[in-house]
Amino acid sequence: MTPHELGRSRYVSLTTFRRDGTGVATPVWVVSDGQELYVWTRSDSWKVKRIRNNSRVLVTPCDVRGRTAPDAPTAEGTARLLDETGLRLVRRLLTRKYGWQFRIVDWPAAIVRLGKRPHTGIAVKLAED
Repeated sequence: MTPHELGRSRYVSLTTFRRDGTGVATPVWVVSDGQELYVWTRSDSWKVKRIRNNSRVLVTPCDVRGRTAPDAPTAEGTARLLDETGLRLVRRLLTRKYGWQFRIVDWPAAIVRLGKRPHTGIAVKLAED
């Protein structure tokens, strides 16, 4: 499955790996731009901590609850955490794809935190087949 095909999915299950190799799947919003997928999450989330230790990830289309179809394709890739410039790109891409739904989640959090948005952008480069 290509980044573009996965990026068209409403949600993907992003599986990150604990130090002992156990996978932990989380449904997330996703968008593609070029050859990478982009995800947005809280900086203090466990998936960010797991990616710092192990950049290997699996990506599978899913529903809002993280349920994947039995025949859903899974792609393996490598994740990297983005800096502030990368995070701005991810926010712009997610706003373009999800519109008001993304804004309703992102902006109130910034107001409550006095302008601080403790989020991290994640870029996923899929492995070549």
